[in-house]
Amino acid sequence: MSANELIIVKPDKCVGCNSCVRNCPAPEANITKMLDDGRFVTTVNTEKCIGCGECVKTCSHGARDYIDDTEAAMARMKQDKLIVLATPAIKTVYPTKWKGILDWFRSKGCLIYDVSLGADICTWAHLRAIEQKKVGNVITQPCAAIVRYIEVYQPKLLNNLSPIHSPISCAITYIKKYLRRDNPIAVLTPCIAKKSEFIETNLAEYNVTFKKLEEYFDKNGIKVASHSANDFDYKFEEMQGQVGAVYPRPGGLRDNLWLHDPEINIATSEGVHKVYPELDMYAQMQDFKHPEVFDVLSCEFGCNVGPATGSNQTFFDVMATMREIEKDAKKKRKTGVFGGGGDKLFEKFDKDLKLSDFMRTYKAVAPTPMPTEKQLDAVFEMMGKHTEEERNFNCHACGHRSCRDMAIAICRGLNTADNCIVHAKGVLLARHSSLTTQHELLSEITSECLTLSDKLRESLKNINANMDTIGESTSKTGERASVVNDLLTSVIAFCNANSTMDAGSVSQLVEILQTTLDAFKALDDNVNATNESSAVIRNSISEISELVDSINENLRKTENT
Repeated sequence: MSANELIIVKPDKCVGCNSCVRNCPAPEANITKMLDDGRFVTTVNTEKCIGCGECVKTCSHGARDYIDDTEAAMARMKQDKLIVLATPAIKTVYPTKWKGILDWFRSKGCLIYDVSLGADICTWAHLRAIEQKKVGNVITQPCAAIVRYIEVYQPKLLNNLSPIHSPISCAITYIKKYLRRDNPIAVLTPCIAKKSEFIETNLAEYNVTFKKLEEYFDKNGIKVASHSANDFDYKFEEMQGQVGAVYPRPGGLRDNLWLHDPEINIATSEGVHKVYPELDMYAQMQDFKHPEVFDVLSCEFGCNVGPATGSNQTFFDVMATMREIEKDAKKKRKTGVFGGGGDKLFEKFDKDLKLSDFMRTYKAVAPTPMPTEKQLDAVFEMMGKHTEEERNFNCHACGHRSCRDMAIAICRGLNTADNCIVHAKGVLLARHSSLTTQHELLSEITSECLTLSDKLRESLKNINANMDTIGESTSKTGERASVVNDLLTSVIAFCNANSTMDAGSVSQLVEILQTTLDAFKALDDNVNATNESSAVIRNSISEISELVDSINENLRKTENT
């Protein structure tokens, strides 16, 4: 497991708004792809994420979350006696419940230690390393996301990154090396990225974040006792820390160093939109311009409002609590077991601790090669950006800081040209132009069809009129044929009945009349057949007319769209 595996994505909730890309300080930490259904989904690059958690904080759609070791730690707690380390931010996240939380762990057989003591050791180690010239100008490293960023994106700064362990790691080193405790260790933190530090240093097993811990308590119906908000004393297994308790606030390490040596040149920076660009700037600066100590944190308001706090405390709530914590810590420094001279605790550290035990090393990650200008040109052309102006629109809709950064991401397989709004607009305009041409052609065809349809309707009207004429004629012919038929029948009957007429002549006349009668019968039959055919034709014409009406209606609808 590594830091880049801490952030998880729920693709079904991702709307492709690019907010995660826009707010992420790590330029290669996100991969945006277009799915078959046309949706854009951004996932995490498993190699380049620094675990800062900014994407989790900024995603308003619930598409980003993180994982920690809460469940694993709870399962281990049922088998072994855990050491639980409480980071000082627990006091600002749970101002009236932090003691109840620690008491609950103690009731489960855990040993409870204060990370503030580790912060005091961290301050002592920095002071002694500076005094002994064991370090030059340093970048502080209590923030695991900062460490990861330097390892991945600014490896040249590893020479400047402080070799002194973080407060948590200093506390664990003290517990393991000096108190001889080898129990598995769970740390209660507000930080997602701390897991990466635990993996690299191999010092702690479990990163239990406040947010996931609270979710565990809620899920299991666990209630903890409350206490006074300004009561900061707690009976830890070892001594409680002093001014190290203010480390979670911006400039906390600086304030601790200045408390002992106000002449140290210290600069500070916090927040993903400020600290990482300034680290990049630091990497380009000449060494003599660097401050002695560059105290940096990824979170704008410090660890007290880290991405894994799950707290509803405002910045002003947190700072008010921190002021009270600082007053209490300074009071302990003066009047506590190691008080009296202000630096008595550090004199104990000088006597009991070895500086080299609290130092660590780092491992750089191989950087991703930068695309060539030729490769970038090809991507720009694919994006429809042919001029310098087009290549510098820098609208930020894709989430990247510039069109060039977007082109670099596409070259590295981290994004797609379809996610560029300018490219998408160009494609839409081209499609619109094509559709307009097709619509114009369709309109012409529709018009011609309507003209032909009108002609067909007129022809049908004429056919109907002719059929009416034929109907009248056949009707009259039938009537006349009936009259003639009746007359001929009477004549034949008369001739046959009149004995005075010449028999030969009568026979001849009857034969002629019979032939004529047969002819009129045939005519009558033909008239009936014609009438039947006319009915069929009229029915067909009616159906054709209805069909023409339907076609005309559809054609006119098409013409109007």
